[in-house]
Amino acid sequence: MSGRILIINPNSSLSCTDGIGEAVAGFRAPGLPELEVIRIAEGPPAITNWREWFSVAEPICRIVETHTADAFIIGCVSDPGYDAARAATAKPVFGMLRSAITAAMNRSENFGVIGFTDASRERHAKVLQALGVEQRLAAWIPLNLEMEVLTDPVAPRARIAATAKELAARGAKSIILGCAGMAKHRAAAEDAAGVPVIEPAQAAAAAAIAAVLAGREMVKVARAAE
Repeated sequence: MSGRILIINPNSSLSCTDGIGEAVAGFRAPGLPELEVIRIAEGPPAITNWREWFSVAEPICRIVETHTADAFIIGCVSDPGYDAARAATAKPVFGMLRSAITAAMNRSENFGVIGFTDASRERHAKVLQALGVEQRLAAWIPLNLEMEVLTDPVAPRARIAATAKELAARGAKSIILGCAGMAKHRAAAEDAAGVPVIEPAQAAAAAAIAAVLAGREMVKVARAAE
């Protein structure tokens, strides 16, 4: 059995949901857990403030409690509902921001973040504080674009590339795309910056797949020992 990983986009944007699916397409292969991406249709168009961040926690928990999966990923790069979702299931729950930070620190001593909007800074700071890695952040620069502009395959690319280059100039040795809506622009950002660029959906998918496969091996070992 290959297993199933459910990625929950807490906003209602179809383009953002599709972008997440495209970002993790390369992780779909025989023998690996199936990756399914869903959205909260009644959710906000984007998670742009604390009220929206808190509002999606309960819908995320309901999905976690009612869907069968071997692992769950919260498909927003501010990890809304993360602690609540972990309390709602015994299965592994991954936040895209936490996964991206871990991946960035595996690649470099410090990192930069391309933020969604100015309002995202506090939510990102909360996760950095929870992980105790605030001092590893070299710089944080927001784009301040609407979600539907951000997810366009062309419109934000030059802005994202320029921001990535600026982060590298400020000392970032790796860069995190600070919104799932930026997924289509990772390569352009990396080319511009000349340092590794971490796409959070991919970072979370890699971590979730590793956890599911490791759990599968532990079951095999336990059964062999019986």
